[in-house]
Amino acid sequence: MKVKTDFLIIGSGVAGLTFALKVAKFGSVALVTKKEIMDANTTLAQGGIASVFSEVDSFDLHIRDTLASGDGLCNPEVVDMVVRNGPDRIRELIDLGVHFNLKEGSSSKPGSSDFDLGHEGGHSQKRIVHALDMTGKELESVLARHVKEHENIEIFENHIAIDLITCSTRIKRGLVTTSHDDYCCGAYILDRKTNHVKTFCAQITLLATGGAGKVYLYTSNPDIATGDGIAMGYRAGATLANLEFVQFHPTCLFHPDAKNFLISEAVRGEGAVLIDASGNAFMEKYDPLKDLACRDVVARAIDTELKKSGDDSVFLDISGKNSGFVKKRFPNLYEKCLTFGIDMTKEPVPVVPAAHYMCGGVATDMSGRTDIHRLYALGETACTGLHGANRLASNSLIEALVYAHTAAQQAVKDIAALSSVSSPEPPFWDETGTSDSDEVIMVSHNWDEIRRFMWNYVGIVRSNRRLARAKHRIENIQDEIRKYYWDFKVAADLIELRNIAVVAELIIKCARHRKESRGLHYNIGYPDRDDKKWQKDTIVRRALVG
Repeated sequence: MKVKTDFLIIGSGVAGLTFALKVAKFGSVALVTKKEIMDANTTLAQGGIASVFSEVDSFDLHIRDTLASGDGLCNPEVVDMVVRNGPDRIRELIDLGVHFNLKEGSSSKPGSSDFDLGHEGGHSQKRIVHALDMTGKELESVLARHVKEHENIEIFENHIAIDLITCSTRIKRGLVTTSHDDYCCGAYILDRKTNHVKTFCAQITLLATGGAGKVYLYTSNPDIATGDGIAMGYRAGATLANLEFVQFHPTCLFHPDAKNFLISEAVRGEGAVLIDASGNAFMEKYDPLKDLACRDVVARAIDTELKKSGDDSVFLDISGKNSGFVKKRFPNLYEKCLTFGIDMTKEPVPVVPAAHYMCGGVATDMSGRTDIHRLYALGETACTGLHGANRLASNSLIEALVYAHTAAQQAVKDIAALSSVSSPEPPFWDETGTSDSDEVIMVSHNWDEIRRFMWNYVGIVRSNRRLARAKHRIENIQDEIRKYYWDFKVAADLIELRNIAVVAELIIKCARHRKESRGLHYNIGYPDRDDKKWQKDTIVRRALVG
């Protein structure tokens, strides 16, 4: 089966949905999402959106904070564009019906001084626009409603992308080969309900599949975060950058029955303190900003404390604040913790670091274009140059909104120029010689092994020896996956395993290449930052076939 569309969007987070709404008036849109439309990293975002609205804040201060967090690797031009365009993008959300927290007495059409702004680590001023502690869910639900109502957008839920297609693609049982003279003309996508592969043909293709937290054993990310867009972009020959910079959120709930539950940075922004099992605050030993230090500093501090004490967790204590304030400011967190028998208004919450955000990804220009013609990348899938070596808290949603806007403007121009250009018909997916898999254990075993050695060897603190062990492990697993992949029909679990293996291999490769410590990448063999040799992006590109 072939599906023809002007715009193919793979992913249904804030970046994909915003882009869809902006381009839909100029052509047909196919929106593909691997589960249901609300199943996206965006939905879980608690803290909010960083943008300048306070009278005591300024664009220059937000730019300065972003550059400081990025530890010398941010693209200043990108930072300037995102920060200065932020307020307009947030006003667009309000026009769509998104409700943010406002000060008492504010109107439903708030001015700059009406927002109830939050404070998070690394920010010199209060600038977090939020909807209680469920900002992502508010954004996602409003955007999804508009997408569902748009007559030019067709939604394909429970469809998982396998690989991109390029116009001069040569296919042999699904093996895609390309060169940078080619252009992307769609993707092969598996219908999870029928187990049939569909060929999606598109003038413009957007990768917006989110991050890759499931590469690690412990993560704040949902099960969908398997690095699909990053892996597909790499296999198609796109340039990737800075995959060694994996952000570990310092405070995920530590409880045997809690899965992937994040305790927002905003809790520390409102006065919570990190303490050890004896009740001693420890962040002052690691940074003058104490509990409001940047995430990389806090995560390493917790990792150090746990290694010294042998404890399973540290604790986040906001019990000193008024209980009514805590319940009102963090209703979702409060109720969720109660379900595990923890009353955060009265007792400290056990927390541990967990893989949270990928600062690297498919490299793009300032319009979201990759170096494969007609292929765009947005959100956590992309590496735009905003985050550098460490993402500043709550900068991800504003990046997604600003880049969805600029990418949509460019994509509309691109598709207008293609109106008189004919494209070749991509071939159907070929699974000749394959059979149904009867060895599910291979998938589950390799999935578990990758996530465990990535956590142990390529985590918050790295070493040359650990990285070498990880390289050896992933090479063996990749050989096994490749042999298995070509013998059996594709299935969702196999597609995701293939993708996390690719992303794991690339993280290891980039981490081994960078011989210094900077931002989120800390190697005990090279503990210092080296601007003379390493103040540059880590670039990786697949050796192209044919």
